[in-house]
Amino acid sequence: MIDLHTHSIFSDGELVPTELVRRARVKGCRAVAITDHMDSSNMDFIIPRIVRVADELNAVQPVRVIPGAELTHLPPELIPDGIRKARSLGALIVVVHGETLVEPVEEGTNRAAIEGGADILAHPGLIDEDDVRCAVERGVALELSARKGHSLANGHVAALARRHGARLVVNTDAHSPGDLVDRAFAEKVVLAAGLDAAAAERVFAVSEEIMKSVI
Repeated sequence: MIDLHTHSIFSDGELVPTELVRRARVKGCRAVAITDHMDSSNMDFIIPRIVRVADELNAVQPVRVIPGAELTHLPPELIPDGIRKARSLGALIVVVHGETLVEPVEEGTNRAAIEGGADILAHPGLIDEDDVRCAVERGVALELSARKGHSLANGHVAALARRHGARLVVNTDAHSPGDLVDRAFAEKVVLAAGLDAAAAERVFAVSEEIMKSVI
């Protein structure tokens, strides 16, 4: 399991990064990205600290810790600059909080994240075909979510991705210990979205590709 979307106490998660990584290791994770919620008010505080703890942990234990960011509820006009700033501060994976069914994310966020060059568009439940085609052109991965609420539109996201050849990943969006899952459960999430076993393997391969591209 490679989990590219998790949260620590630096935003609304329950665990310090070290415990988050330890618990992910027990679940069988080989890599975990810590992608706390942020905007311009806190990214210069959070990212350097995640970079520091990632360097410490990567030296002494086997789970690859990847410093990241989740840009959350930014106005679409601010998203491209937010992505650039997060990367300049050391975020190796930038996730954007997509237009999920269960939160009032501003319309246009999905497209701004894709055009701005995010690595992953998280739980983009209200995504349309034009945005999916744009994601294919830009190489942006769309997320199937294991998190309650956000997972409601996984079938819609998977169907459009399959139709247009978009890259998919599956992540936990973990905020608490109970949100973390093992590979077997993640496979069930992917299959429940309507993909077959071969497509599910491709989902996990995309996560591997993203991980290897940043380490």
